[in-house]
Order: sequence, then C-alpha cells, then structure tokens
Amino acid sequence: MGDQSFGIDPKRLKQYAEEIKKICSAGVEVAIVIGGGNIFRGIQAGAAGVDRVQGDYMGMLATVINGMALQGALENTDLDTRLMSGFAIDQVCEKFIRRRAVRHLEKGRVVIFGAGTGNPYFTTDSAASLRAIEIEAEVVLKGTRVDGIYNEDPEKNPNAVKFQDITFKDVYEKGLKIMDMTAFTLCEENKLPIIVFDMNKEGNLLKLLEGNDVGTLVH
Repeated sequence: MGDQSFGIDPKRLKQYAEEIKKICSAGVEVAIVIGGGNIFRGIQAGAAGVDRVQGDYMGMLATVINGMALQGALENTDLDTRLMSGFAIDQVCEKFIRRRAVRHLEKGRVVIFGAGTGNPYFTTDSAASLRAIEIEAEVVLKGTRVDGIYNEDPEKNPNAVKFQDITFKDVYEKGLKIMDMTAFTLCEENKLPIIVFDMNKEGNLLKLLEGNDVGTLVH
C-alpha cells in the first residue's frame, strides 16, 4: 500500500515488478506468495463481528486481488505469469496443482500463489513455506520493511543489533519473531533456508541473488 493507509500503490507495484524482472532476466525461476493486509486482515474480522473462518477466507481473497494486481504489473514488463489459487476461482485464475506450477516455472513463467493454503487458520507465511517445499525451491526470501533480523525491533529501538546469519535453533532460543511458528517449523524440518531482507530498497533482490551481503540468512 506504499504510503497510503490502505489499498494498492501503483508506484510500489511497478517497483516490485521491475525488481522481479531483473532477477528473471538473470535466469532465476521465481514463485511469489503475496499478503493481503493492505486490503483486509483476518485478525480484523473479530473486531468487525465476523466469524474467524469467514474472516480468514476474506483475507485469502484479498491476497488474490493483490496477486491479480501484481500479475498485471509483471505482464506490463513483458513477463509471462500465472496466478494460482489455493481454492477454485475459475474465472480469475488457475487452482494450485503442484505439477502444473512446476511446469510453469520450467517454462520461465513467474508463478504467483494466491489464497494462502486455501484453508483458514493458516497464515501467508505458512502458505509461502508450504508452496516453497512443494515446488522444491532453493530458498524462501521474506521481503519486509527492515534489512534483516535484529535482536529487537529496529523500528522501535535504533540500537538493535542485526544478525548476518542465524540458525533455526538460535531463533527459537532467542524468541525472535520471523514468521509464524508453523511456517518456520516447516522450513526447518525440510532444511529450507530463509533470507529476510528489505524488499523496498531498489536493487536489493538482485544483489541478494548475486550473493551479496543482503539481509539475514536463517539456516
């Protein structure tokens, strides 16, 4: 949503599309899981008097809207894309089928996974971890507003210390909040590394994939 209070910022969308285009041009196969908090968060449902399950489905639909917006932005940069949903929305996108998703990636298409896992009570982080494991991704890149993992929230404490790399075990022991526990445990059990980095800094995504010291590696 950029600097807006809600909705989709066209400038931020264009920036993300251009960043993704750079790494695709370098020959990287890219799959994307996008959140929906700029439109609706399932956690808001209770406050609005909406049932939790209903609220989670509303949040999943928000990720599909964002996925459609990102798909349009990517296609404006001449990237071939496919949007796949965790549940059937036939008029809008394909339903997720693992083999089909892998085939799209092999053909050089950017695959966007919307609607989370298709189930309530699971976060977008869990969807990202699950889909990454299913397509046999090499790494999960978690784009955030900060440039890595710190011992405290750097937006609240300017003296917070950044970790260059950290083990899964240390994250547990230090009680660091990187992603929800279900998602984190999925990555750990499947030996899937995570890199947390600042997605909003221009050029970061390409630098990261070229092996530069960007973000924090969890391994």
